[in-house]
Amino acid sequence: MGLYKYLKQNWGKDKALQRQRLIDWRTEPVTVKLDHPSRLDRAHALGYKAKQGIFVVRQRIERGGRMRPAFKKGRKPKKRRRRLVLDMNYQSVAEQRAVKKFPNCEVLNSYFVGQDGINYWFEIIMIDRTHPAVIADKQLKWISEQKGRVFRGKTSAERKSRGLRR
Repeated sequence: MGLYKYLKQNWGKDKALQRQRLIDWRTEPVTVKLDHPSRLDRAHALGYKAKQGIFVVRQRIERGGRMRPAFKKGRKPKKRRRRLVLDMNYQSVAEQRAVKKFPNCEVLNSYFVGQDGINYWFEIIMIDRTHPAVIADKQLKWISEQKGRVFRGKTSAERKSRGLRR
């Protein structure tokens, strides 16, 4: 077996290490630019390369249902229900927030790294569209010609939420 297969098998096995990571991540800002991915096997499977113009961002998202604001005046009891179900999943929300933090970059892909009772954490592979190393790379050149992939529903998480990924 190769290295990445061992990494995949052992991800999440050490519960004490995972718990300590979550404790550390809670104190960090919501969006954190990382030097290297936490899940190297998953990042490489989704297109990450250790080269200039490509980096990883860890994004924190609060869990729980989304509630509409309370009504100020009377309504029919049937219309009083306040639960709001969005069509986007947490992963696509995380990708959108990361793009807003780094507006000159595009999302290549993202993956789940952890959760606790309050938060989800995703790591998002970002690519700088204008970087010369990205433009020169034949496999990544296509992303330099696109803009706003996340908001147009072109990433893997968005395609899954629209039922286009099997």
